[in-house]
Amino acid sequence: QVQLVESGGGLVQAGGSLRLSCAVLGRTFNNYGWFRQAPGKEREFVAVVRRSTDNTYYSDSVKGRFTISRDNAKNTVYLQMNSLKSEDTAVYYCAATSSAGLWSRASTYGFWGQGTQVTVSS
Repeated sequence: QVQLVESGGGLVQAGGSLRLSCAVLGRTFNNYGWFRQAPGKEREFVAVVRRSTDNTYYSDSVKGRFTISRDNAKNTVYLQMNSLKSEDTAVYYCAATSSAGLWSRASTYGFWGQGTQVTVSS
């Protein structure tokens, strides 16, 4: 059974840092992504890492502040978030897929974690 288990969310002041982790249990995938959803808003793409090439891509809103990485030995994906802003407040989800499709589109991903809350106070 495939499970994605997130951890690392919490409350942090603006300008601070957090690191989210996502343990992927049961199998490996080609692409691992992070999405977020703020209250009243649609789920939006944050970052993706391609397992085969290790290439990474980011949304413009987090580029230069967030870093996605993976540890193949642990089958775990990380999201290091620095210089956090109040607008980064959201529930963050990790996702996995081996399907073809736009890696920035939530519908491309068939497996999701339960979400972890990140709250940035200003």
